[in-house]
Amino acid sequence: MGLDKSATKPHEALSAVLAEDMAAVNTLITQRMASKHAPRIPEVTAHLVDAGGKRLRPMLTLAAAKLCGYTGPFHIHLAATVEFIHTATLLHDDVVDESGQRRGRPTANLLWDNKSSVLVGDYLFSRSFQLMVETGSLRVLDILANASATIAEGEVLQLTAAQDLRTDESIYLQVVRGKTAALFSAATQVGGVIAQADEDFVQALYDYGDALGIAFQIVDDLLDYQGDSAVTGKNIGDDFRERKLTLPVIKAVAKADAEERAFWVRTIEKGKQVEGDLDHALSLLHKHDTLSATRQDAIAWADKAKDAIALLPDHDIRKMLADLADYVVARIS
Repeated sequence: MGLDKSATKPHEALSAVLAEDMAAVNTLITQRMASKHAPRIPEVTAHLVDAGGKRLRPMLTLAAAKLCGYTGPFHIHLAATVEFIHTATLLHDDVVDESGQRRGRPTANLLWDNKSSVLVGDYLFSRSFQLMVETGSLRVLDILANASATIAEGEVLQLTAAQDLRTDESIYLQVVRGKTAALFSAATQVGGVIAQADEDFVQALYDYGDALGIAFQIVDDLLDYQGDSAVTGKNIGDDFRERKLTLPVIKAVAKADAEERAFWVRTIEKGKQVEGDLDHALSLLHKHDTLSATRQDAIAWADKAKDAIALLPDHDIRKMLADLADYVVARIS
């Protein structure tokens, strides 16, 4: 069941329940991405922010706060913070990956230049810290500052690990926890913290975000080899062509004989790819059943996410969050 063909879309249900709060988040984002002295900042930011996307991460913050009974104003600040951090990382990622397209549109670095993308990303990181401070919560600042550092660390680790056949599943998980799951878990955790929820609840929200983020990234990596390009917005095998050692390939390398390992060394480590290599890579993934094994890993992480919030109060939002975990892996069902 493809993501866009599913009859049930939990992110849309969440969006409807949180519509008023999300409108306030969007207003705050617009206000804070403005710059009196550098008009390129709102130009570049608006290009990415207005490109669509589900705004999943800020919605997770709002949902967590609502689930924990928060009635104050600062969940709006935190949701905007999370979105600014996410947008900043996208701007930087597109420069690092030399990407030309995101969400079906030309990337900012293509329309403007790399310098603009990097510096505007830096500006958004700075804005995110201003928003954090306004909440007056040192713990919130600690959580989101640590998440920002972890994201950067994960991206740097990926630079060295992505083309090294010694990269195993534990290193892959470390990368994923950095580049993706860290912001998911921080987004849910700060929602509980700002609501002054019990520590068990805050930990449950953190565990949910962590597991959901890992499942989300594993699914993304799997779709690169078996997704529908019209739905995913990326071509089959982009990760292979970019020499990214993701979970399906890591599993195949672990089972490779000498001839197969030589193929992976040539195509991934050395980057010497020729016509037909992608088809051969796909045949090896099917031979060792690594696509199915990767799918099972994603489902297991989605189950962990659901288990994590089982102790939270019985609430419509809790059910939506559980449905969201199922929905993430429905893309590969």
